[in-house]
Amino acid sequence: MSFWFDEDGLNEECGVFGIFNHPDAAELTYYGMHALQHRGQESAGICVSDEGVLNVRRGMGLVTEALNKQTLETLPGCHAIGHVRYTTAGASIITNAQPLRFRYTGGQVAIAHNGNLVNAQKLRGDLERRGSIFQTDSDTEVISHLMAQSGLSVEKALQTALVAIEGAYALVLLTPDKLIVAQDPRGFRPLCLGQIGQNCWVVASESCAFNVIDAEFVRDLHQGEMLVIDEQGPHSTRFAPELPRTLCSFEYIYFARPDSDLGGVSVHLARKQLGAKLFQESPAEADIVIGVPDSGLSTAIGYAEASGLPYEVGMIKNRYVGRTFIQPNQMMRRQGVKMKLSVVRQVIKGKRVVLIDDSIVRGNTCGRIVRLLREAGAKEIHMRISAPPIRHSCVYGIDTPTRSELIAAQHSVEEISKEIDADSLAFISEQGMIEAIGREDSAPNRGHCLACFNGSYPTPTYGFGELQ
Repeated sequence: MSFWFDEDGLNEECGVFGIFNHPDAAELTYYGMHALQHRGQESAGICVSDEGVLNVRRGMGLVTEALNKQTLETLPGCHAIGHVRYTTAGASIITNAQPLRFRYTGGQVAIAHNGNLVNAQKLRGDLERRGSIFQTDSDTEVISHLMAQSGLSVEKALQTALVAIEGAYALVLLTPDKLIVAQDPRGFRPLCLGQIGQNCWVVASESCAFNVIDAEFVRDLHQGEMLVIDEQGPHSTRFAPELPRTLCSFEYIYFARPDSDLGGVSVHLARKQLGAKLFQESPAEADIVIGVPDSGLSTAIGYAEASGLPYEVGMIKNRYVGRTFIQPNQMMRRQGVKMKLSVVRQVIKGKRVVLIDDSIVRGNTCGRIVRLLREAGAKEIHMRISAPPIRHSCVYGIDTPTRSELIAAQHSVEEISKEIDADSLAFISEQGMIEAIGREDSAPNRGHCLACFNGSYPTPTYGFGELQ
């Protein structure tokens, strides 16, 4: 599978969903996963607890491809977890699709994970030397082996495993009679709790998954918190000290859906504020403001409102060109942007354009977009980016290239501007981004992870990051 249309973009690892005590658990999990589809498009899976047995169905592709109506009809039960995956650790094959199901002396368990364990390879080597035999190359399986080797009950076994692992993780686990969720001690990945009626509880990577199933948002999970949900409701415990939060900044800039709230902040409104801050820091003399669909649109609206310039729909995204199984040749790569994005020529022709995008990674795609606008007759193109320059690789579950491939790690802003053929280029500053998003958090940087911008990793990297 080749995601060559987004070869210059960033990709999230996955999304997780769980529901406890609903007669249509599989169906609601399907809807919740569909709402989280933007977080992973390579595989999808559901596990349901039915009369003491955990039943799993997994498949490659989108939720609608991996799971159909007939599949859901084979999954009766009142408790379920679901997962949509984008690969950063382990190959994109059905063996690595989640949830993973296993059995040990503590009982049956299914597990789904969003994030990346920075010490997974070290732990895997230790476990194999003690006799573990791995069935996948996913870092998630490390957690199941740590639990099995403890020989403890599920909750205690999970706590033992969580103490050993390091990195980013939002976990959902299902046993025959419990739904268990946990978030890493720094809260790199989002995870929230919701409720349907009095006795049904749901968890999801983003609150947008609650809207589609008429669930009420209750709260975000805390760093280092494990929540066990059973017939008596949720029970919270702490498996690690609550460290200063370092939520991935790109959740606000790019990954999360605009209708989600993260940390009490509306993603759509945060992006509008990023646009306003971009104008304050880097105004441009222009005629119109446009955004690169989809994540650039809210930011473009904010820039237009702050600047007084008209906001226009200057580019249209083809919704049906997100995935392909064709291995591309060079000509197809050149055509990729044209297949995905179409310019509204009568809007662009003869205009000085402010072009808003969320990030520049390698610089290839934004250069092609600038070229499309010039071919459509744009008089000037002033590019504004709602993330600071990405100069370091992420080790916490975001698929970024090595440093040698990151254009901002190798070139100045002026050099990048010349490379992509823009009349001007500006990135938002780190402080401007933090202020614009507006999280009211007492942690340093208001609870944002800035590692990909400045190389300050909140945890040990175990050879990742700068060694890539």
